[in-house]
Amino acid sequence: MKLNVVTREGVESVIEAAAGLTVMEALREGGADELLALCGGCCSCATCHVYVDPAFAGMLSPMSSDEDDLLESSDHRQPGSRLSCQIKLDDTLDGLKVKIAPED
Repeated sequence: MKLNVVTREGVESVIEAAAGLTVMEALREGGADELLALCGGCCSCATCHVYVDPAFAGMLSPMSSDEDDLLESSDHRQPGSRLSCQIKLDDTLDGLKVKIAPED
C-alpha cells in the first residue's frame, strides 16, 4: 500500500508500506528520519505527531484519551493532528496522506 508523506519542508514522497504497520513504523522504515518517535510507539510522547489529510480523517480509528492528552501538550496541534504510532495501516488507508508536524 502507498503512504503519501509531506516533510516539514514541504517535500512530498510516496512510501510503500505493509498493512498492519503503524504510520510511524512505515515512516521510519521508509526513511523519514525527521520523525523522532522517541517512545518507539508506546503513546507516551508526541514526537511522532503528523497532520492527516482531511479526506482520510473519517477513516481513522477514534483517538484515545491518552493520544488526545499528548496532542494537547503540543504547540502545533491542528484539527487533523494525530500521533502516527496510533494509526494502524490497513487496505482502507491505501494512499493515506500525512504531513510531519513541526517539533515542539
